[in-house]
Amino acid sequence: MQANKSLTLQEEAKVKNWIIGISIAIPLAVAVLLFMPTKITALGDWVYFLPHLNAVINSAASVALLVGLIFIKQKKYTYHGATMTVAFILGAIFLVSYIIYHGAAESTSFGGEGFIRTVYYFLLITHIILAAVALFPILFAYYYGYTDQRDKHRKVVKFAYPIWLYVSVTGVIVYLMISPYYVN
Repeated sequence: MQANKSLTLQEEAKVKNWIIGISIAIPLAVAVLLFMPTKITALGDWVYFLPHLNAVINSAASVALLVGLIFIKQKKYTYHGATMTVAFILGAIFLVSYIIYHGAAESTSFGGEGFIRTVYYFLLITHIILAAVALFPILFAYYYGYTDQRDKHRKVVKFAYPIWLYVSVTGVIVYLMISPYYVN
């Protein structure tokens, strides 16, 4: 039995409302944490390791996204679903780690000069904007894929996948560019 047939219209509406709510709440929470006047210092110095961990997580998520693309092109739907679930879980772990870090640590300033500074800020700004809107199509794409609603999944993935891949890859690039300027 297909998963999408087991949900009533009312249940599906609830899921969609949750997706919309989460897609709004998380970027707002991140924005609040980034601009908090006082950070949560009680977490200790261990949080300064999180940007490095986040880069590893983002790298692994990028690889999972690319492997997922290969599997779908080969019509290996089970493997595709598994790798996209890995990417989704890595994204969730990254998000928790990112929130903890930015709730506890001050943002690091980029110290590069000249053209590289322009490149950095272009990547950073496009990364931030797309990361803020990415959750909405990603959650819908994952939900439609998970519930085997393939037509809806394909329509959403046309937007969700390139945004998700761009955000994952630029997250790693931005990290590599700013990592020499981390204090701890």
